[in-house]
Amino acid sequence: MPKYVMWGSYCENVLEKRAPYREAHLKGLQVQKDQGVLVTLGPTKDLTKVFGIYDAADKETVCRLVEADPYWEGGVWTEYTVLEWIQAF
Repeated sequence: MPKYVMWGSYCENVLEKRAPYREAHLKGLQVQKDQGVLVTLGPTKDLTKVFGIYDAADKETVCRLVEADPYWEGGVWTEYTVLEWIQAF
């Protein structure tokens, strides 16, 4: 199955804005992880970007997962890009 990387941006005041969405966000990520579609996901140390790796059938699947995430729906993530990734090692 192809792998995809997702880069996105966080809103201003992310720590405050994410609070009401955090529990649902983490639960959803755990479901994706348990299903084998999410490899990893997390913020950069400066909390300006988010990075994820997905093991999915296609790019559209990843986009649907991102756009169904409470962080996207709540405006915590402000933009994202998904690219197919060739894992060399």
